[in-house]
Amino acid sequence: MTKQALIIGFTEYETQTRQLAEALSLPWELVDIHHFPDGESKLTLPTALPKHVIICRSLDYPNDKLVELILAASGARNLGAEKITLVAPYLCYMRQDKAFHPGEIVSQKIIGKLLAAYVDGILTVDSHLHRVHKLQEAVPATQAINLTATQAMAEFINKQVEQPFLIGPDGESEQWVSDIAKHNGWDYSVATKQRFGDDRVKVNLPEGEYQNRNIVLVDDVASTGKTLLEAARDLSPYQPASMSVLVTHALFVGDAQQQLHEVGISNIWSCDSIPHATNAVSLADTLARGLDELM
Repeated sequence: MTKQALIIGFTEYETQTRQLAEALSLPWELVDIHHFPDGESKLTLPTALPKHVIICRSLDYPNDKLVELILAASGARNLGAEKITLVAPYLCYMRQDKAFHPGEIVSQKIIGKLLAAYVDGILTVDSHLHRVHKLQEAVPATQAINLTATQAMAEFINKQVEQPFLIGPDGESEQWVSDIAKHNGWDYSVATKQRFGDDRVKVNLPEGEYQNRNIVLVDDVASTGKTLLEAARDLSPYQPASMSVLVTHALFVGDAQQQLHEVGISNIWSCDSIPHATNAVSLADTLARGLDELM
């Protein structure tokens, strides 16, 4: 990796930016942001930029962040950066990849084109791609890589849980559950789900020997946590030895964590793609390996 690169981060993602810079042995700095009374942002970047600038920011709660990201990328280009790479471990607006009802806007393609207009490469983790097979179809940047956190998650589970039984709470989770399980030959199963709204779901577990097992519910993203909650409720009658949750991206809005604990979930863990109290798995090494491909 060339040393002619600088990682630029933002205050709310400072710890992860520093860890990534240390993993790559690269310098890093934070963007200075001033907010005017009307909510506008004024950004100040380092004036002496190398040819390659790596912008590191996760895009949860994305609307303000997207504007600041565009300002930072455009400003870096004006200050002499020839290549701009975005590291966005959580990539926003990927779930709306088709119009499910008349009049709905397909935001994935719109935001993807917007990002591609300002950056040369993009690196993300376990992006919500279900009808799109490659990240570049959603974000048509010159380089676009969708990494997976499954190796880091498998290593973490191996240290924390004895003989785990992995459960995916819906069909979409199977790709992550099966990949994590194969690292150590663990048992796994995948439930099916019916969704009736943002916070109303029904989960159906397949037949399985769940009694006295150390269950780990695994998913890519937990927003309201309702899918995980329903899966845990269905597992409780089997009297498993323990139940834990591990997700790549943790939002857990409202009282989601409390509800999960109330139905018997002992541990709630997440990767640090989004800063959250449940963060337990660092993605710095995963991201560093991915960036090697983009340098």
